[in-house]
Amino acid sequence: MPPTSPTPPYRGRLAPSPTGYLHAGHARTFAIAARRAAHGTLIFRMEDLDPDRSRAEYAADALEDLRWLGLRWQEGPDIGGPCAPYAQSQRHDIYLAAMRQLLARGFVYPCRCSRKDLAAALSAPHEGPQAINDPDDEPLYPGTCRPSHPVPPDADLAGHNWRFRVPDGEAIEFLDLNLGPQRFIANVDFGDFIVWRRDGVPSYQLSCVADDEAMHITEVVRGADLLKSTARQILLQRALRYQSPAWFHCSLVADSQGRRLAKRHDALSIRTLRERGLTPTQILSGNIPPKA
Repeated sequence: MPPTSPTPPYRGRLAPSPTGYLHAGHARTFAIAARRAAHGTLIFRMEDLDPDRSRAEYAADALEDLRWLGLRWQEGPDIGGPCAPYAQSQRHDIYLAAMRQLLARGFVYPCRCSRKDLAAALSAPHEGPQAINDPDDEPLYPGTCRPSHPVPPDADLAGHNWRFRVPDGEAIEFLDLNLGPQRFIANVDFGDFIVWRRDGVPSYQLSCVADDEAMHITEVVRGADLLKSTARQILLQRALRYQSPAWFHCSLVADSQGRRLAKRHDALSIRTLRERGLTPTQILSGNIPPKA
């Protein structure tokens, strides 16, 4: 029997985006991530790539709120570590190198479609910044700009969005450690997706994959709304010859009307709940009494 490779030490991560106050759903997901990293290393990564919505005050509040909840990490923007810097806005060279690899290997192509073009083709105005703001809200791309010939590997990235060409009809399958087997069909459940924006900002998908590789993440814990993003990221990892981490997607927290929580729900933000006098235990358990 051939020798087996030793299991690498556990490395998980917390990866909030400072585009608003964290809410009770974030609290629960991050607490699960912290518990699963109890016998390993937990990394705090600030995903502050969105130039229009990221705010320094939200980043500071996220660090403070999560400390107040009792969460602790061993590496992060506040304490440093071997994989610094831990803010994505300071890691552009890493993303550019990954993007250049994708281009050299023929996986990406420039897309000149505007939001107006896609709205006309799809009746869904969700292109461009949504690739960062809401990564699973990107619609099925109709292939308008798919090239018939390879793109030169030294092509200039500036001036247009770049899309990853998915393998049409291929089933992307993975085992989620919480929700079980998952299966998505390329160009059915999701299409060619943006990896680099015309303003020089990498997408959530590319930055996440590049950082998880560079930070040696062994398990990704995040919300179930990102299951489809995981399928996209597996394709990127394969193209970049990275090994995929394990996946653990948490069930989503809903409000009293059954709607998924979002950062616009200020009444259920950690900051507001703290001001109401709730304890970390109440917030993490979901035992949140209605506002008087």
